[in-house]
Amino acid sequence: MAGADIEARPRWRRLRIAVWMGAALMLLLPAMAMQLTDAMNWGPGDFAVLGAMLLGAAGALELAARFSGSGAYLAAGGIAVGTAFLVIVVNLAVGIVGSEANPANLLFAGVLGVGIVGAFAARFRPRGMALALVAMAGAQILFAIIALLAGLGTIHGTIPVVTILLVTLWLASALLFRKAAQEGDRTGAA
Repeated sequence: MAGADIEARPRWRRLRIAVWMGAALMLLLPAMAMQLTDAMNWGPGDFAVLGAMLLGAAGALELAARFSGSGAYLAAGGIAVGTAFLVIVVNLAVGIVGSEANPANLLFAGVLGVGIVGAFAARFRPRGMALALVAMAGAQILFAIIALLAGLGTIHGTIPVVTILLVTLWLASALLFRKAAQEGDRTGAA
């Protein structure tokens, strides 16, 4: 393993507890909210979906920590996983385009699909991951344009705001993956 690995592993060990405890807390929040208000009415299926999402997100961060000891790689993975989690949660809860039932929200799943295909094509190597995240940002912009042209939103609506936020996060992750690739180049582990 690279020299950067030695630096990042202890950091990840400390963060690991926070990640898994945070996931557990996020799963408990709806249960606590249900005790306080009748507006929150979740069933076992809702908790199962959230639990699976949290397990997937925390597991993805574990994989990122194993693929590279670079702090930049881990931060890039954290931003990418967190952003993907945010997209899924918002779409399931209220929807980004109209309500959560609006099929146009599947466009956002397409962006995640671009990232998944790109990550596997890159074999999770930092340089390829940077390209996959840039492709996700491009897909995000393309899908926003498609949604606007199809009349699913307005220039003054949520689509442009959400697109700017998500593109910024995808590109931030790409820049960090690029930094991790450069660190690997300097240490001889690409």
